[in-house]
Amino acid sequence: MGSLPLTMSDLQLSNRGIECSPTLLCAPLMGTTVDQMLIEMRKASEIGADVVEIRLDCLRNFIPQEDLEVLIKTSPLPTLVTYRPIWEGGQYEGDETKRQDALRLAMQLGANYVDVELEVAHDFINSIYGKKPEIFKVIVSSHNYHNTPSSEAIANLVARIQATGADIVKIATTALDITDCARIFQIMVHSQVPVIGIVMGERGLISRILSPKFGGYLTYGALEAGAISAPGQPTAKDLLELYNFRLIRPDTKVYGIIGKPVGHSKSPLLFNASFKSVGLDAVYLHFLVDDVEKFFNTFSSIDFASGCSCTIPHKEAALKCMDEIDPIAKKIGAINNIVRRPDGTLMAYNTDYIGAITAIEDGLRELNGAVPAGSSPLAGKLFVVLGAGGAGKSLAYGAAQKGARVVVANRTYERAKELADKVNGKAMTLEEVEHFHPEDGMVLANTTSVGMKPNIDLTPLSKDALKHYCLVFDAIYTPKDTKLLREAKESGAIIVYGTEMLIRQGFEQYKNFTALPAPEDLFRQLMEKHA
Repeated sequence: MGSLPLTMSDLQLSNRGIECSPTLLCAPLMGTTVDQMLIEMRKASEIGADVVEIRLDCLRNFIPQEDLEVLIKTSPLPTLVTYRPIWEGGQYEGDETKRQDALRLAMQLGANYVDVELEVAHDFINSIYGKKPEIFKVIVSSHNYHNTPSSEAIANLVARIQATGADIVKIATTALDITDCARIFQIMVHSQVPVIGIVMGERGLISRILSPKFGGYLTYGALEAGAISAPGQPTAKDLLELYNFRLIRPDTKVYGIIGKPVGHSKSPLLFNASFKSVGLDAVYLHFLVDDVEKFFNTFSSIDFASGCSCTIPHKEAALKCMDEIDPIAKKIGAINNIVRRPDGTLMAYNTDYIGAITAIEDGLRELNGAVPAGSSPLAGKLFVVLGAGGAGKSLAYGAAQKGARVVVANRTYERAKELADKVNGKAMTLEEVEHFHPEDGMVLANTTSVGMKPNIDLTPLSKDALKHYCLVFDAIYTPKDTKLLREAKESGAIIVYGTEMLIRQGFEQYKNFTALPAPEDLFRQLMEKHA
């Protein structure tokens, strides 16, 4: 456990499997009264938690004997009692002896676990020597709210905690980078004692979800999004329903979306439901990544980051980490889909253009009927792209590849010209498009943000200009029905929604990840319901 670069290859669980039971889900109770905690207990039980953590330091007027008796005896689930002092990130500021007395009392009244801090663990464990009930376990915890130390420092910390006589080791560190999680995973896999390993903060979210993969004893899930007991804690409901927590095992493959920010992405919803629907042993996560190269160098095993979607701002930066890039993705200069092949190498694609172009082709088929086999209904069409950013590039290259004559219009002419030259097309400014109609039956693709929420009353092209187009596509999907699409429909054009590009590029990614056809109906139902 030296300070060598950390790769995930040494994180694979050996054939010994996990000796302890599958990872428990613990719901912290944050109520300020006993009555509130009793309501929370019932909710935890209904949601499907395994254990409740009674946070005594949250109670306003705590009467030890009376309150503990009610809470422990009434709980429908096993109980973990924590009385966290202010010096370890909790709320208790009183006398230390009284605090430890309450934890000893919890043991006597039948609590299943108590959590004590490393600083006082030696004395506490000595004080209960010979009085410990059979089922009772002491969790000895250490919290670091600043960073995640080196592997060696963490290993030394585990040894110190074990030396106190702890039944279960708990280490909570703070993620300054998502790769900090790898050091905690390593400890969980190699430890001979039960370990609760958590990396706090949004960059540490994966440590909480993947606890079962690396043999963690327990992970925490909040009862409400606003009632978390530590930074970056997911809700119990999300763990169970969004991430399929109960299905995660040591050999579960890990997929995810790389971005910054990334928490808003609906991709985990689509992919986790799809994996579950066909019984694939895989989970799809949000990866909040600052440095793509560091991410791939750290998480380099075959079953970790087996496949990634890639979003802003990493679509171009990720190119340099790839072993092979699909030719069109290389031309576009941006990728959004990465697959780790069985030999560990990384292959990249751009599925954005496939999603948009196939949707546009289907729209044209609807309009013009069948086209000769092997040819595209875009062949020979005049295809006007508004915007020369990432999506504009994808559509310009995609249309050119299908044989369309491409026109690129952008606010700054230079950027339009740069892209148009690459696809043997014509360049102009956005103002010029207004009066550009050398022929009727053209195709328009808007990739600018004009008309996007909150500016939903704006449109990049007047209704009058739209009568020269037979099909109009808008990459914007918030709102789904943009002013541009509404007016295009009124002008008699076929319209293609931005959600189509989103859904279809997802189909392609799923196919690249799994080598299986995407469950298209399920994708559409989920998008309809949640987007």
